[in-house]
Amino acid sequence: MRSIDLNLVRAFVAVHETGSFSGAASRLGTPRSTVSRAISALETSLGATLFHRTTRHVSSSSAGSALYERIGPQLHKLESSLADVPEREEVPSGTLRITSTVDLGTMVLADAVARFNLRYPGTRVDVHLTGSLVDLVRDGFDLALRINKPSTRRDSSLVAQRVGTVVIGLYAAPGYLARRGSPRAPVDLAEHDWVAYRSGKYFGLSASGELLLSEAESNSRITPEPRVVCDDMFFMREALRAGAGIGAIPSFLGDPDVASGSLVRLIPRWVEHIGQVYVVHPGRKNLPRKVTAFRDLLVEQLRQRPLSTEVSRP
Repeated sequence: MRSIDLNLVRAFVAVHETGSFSGAASRLGTPRSTVSRAISALETSLGATLFHRTTRHVSSSSAGSALYERIGPQLHKLESSLADVPEREEVPSGTLRITSTVDLGTMVLADAVARFNLRYPGTRVDVHLTGSLVDLVRDGFDLALRINKPSTRRDSSLVAQRVGTVVIGLYAAPGYLARRGSPRAPVDLAEHDWVAYRSGKYFGLSASGELLLSEAESNSRITPEPRVVCDDMFFMREALRAGAGIGAIPSFLGDPDVASGSLVRLIPRWVEHIGQVYVVHPGRKNLPRKVTAFRDLLVEQLRQRPLSTEVSRP
């Protein structure tokens, strides 16, 4: 199949519609010589004369008229469609696909999505919450909210912007502590029952299940033996509320229950882990307006209402 440069077709249509090479050059914003060369190249490619030329006048040949009838309307439709692509619009529109973990997504994205749709009525949002790491490019996601920065060596097509901090603290219910006693230092934790997140490494545990606590320049390592293991932070919080043991959960989940009296923050000067929250998106040069608008809204939301306040250590 013969390949034709679209710019040659645009020059042909402009000459046919304006009736002159100068008129076509003015419409296209190019020199008259460029239009002339384009028509000559197209005629050579097709093996047909498209215009009859005199010193004063240019008229379409029968072949040129027939060609215009076939491609002129289609070219205008194509240019109109390209101009109407939603991602070129100043106002965000279309469907935005987002992925995140269940806990982070529920606590952050639900409010952000509601505000986004209210601000931009032409948008829809498809949210996918999962504990698995999603391939944004392969699975067609526009944006992700993640704890800890993705490896750019593993996937250089991603761009990550830090938008917040997550502090992981130790929590237990007052009833549990009344039965088993309250630990005062990391050394006291080894003898307690534990509720653990299955993917422990995600929240600071080593692959062997070792827990690293830090306080100023000091570190303490323990290896808890969990009696309950789960793969959902909301289930874990409920189990802690019910008195199943001690667990390490994000402060944005645990601190509201501390305020209500349902949980107690244990040895708060010792922090298990501090993670960074990132907005991640494929690193296209011309990002859709819907992506940049949602990213900016999320950055502003987390600036006004941070996920965590780092524990001060005297």
